[in-house]
Amino acid sequence: MTVGIVSDTHGYFHPALAEVFADVDLILHAGDLGSLDILDALEALAPTQAVWGNIDGGDLRRHVPEHQRLDVGGLDVWMKHIAGRPNRWQDDMGWRLAQDTPDLFICGHSHILRVERVEDLGGMLFINPGAAGRQGLHQEKTCLLLRIAEGTAKEVDVVHLDREG
Repeated sequence: MTVGIVSDTHGYFHPALAEVFADVDLILHAGDLGSLDILDALEALAPTQAVWGNIDGGDLRRHVPEHQRLDVGGLDVWMKHIAGRPNRWQDDMGWRLAQDTPDLFICGHSHILRVERVEDLGGMLFINPGAAGRQGLHQEKTCLLLRIAEGTAKEVDVVHLDREG
């Protein structure tokens, strides 16, 4: 199973996303979609699950939740837009993750690409895919491709959307 992971599009559907996500089984958007059009464009490529972010208005908040907890290829996945990062959690996420640790935790908001194992949370995989939109301080627009087999995250590829090839 291949999962496309993206965040912080801020209303911009990068043209490379259609090719990058063409063969994925599922797309996960970690918030700050920016408009329902982004959700529609992603859903045209593959089934999509998303959470709302701080810039998302009532229209998006009525369509997607603040938290998503789902089984993805046998992995217990938790997704929320604003959560911080390992050892610098926000919104009580450190406590919440310690109480009910998933296999994979995905968040956005910082626009900082980060993939790491969190040993003090049982080796939980933490992912922030960076940002795929135009707004923010990020230098490069990124998303991720995650390969899952037999309930295990096997490989993560970083995709730099503005680079050719």
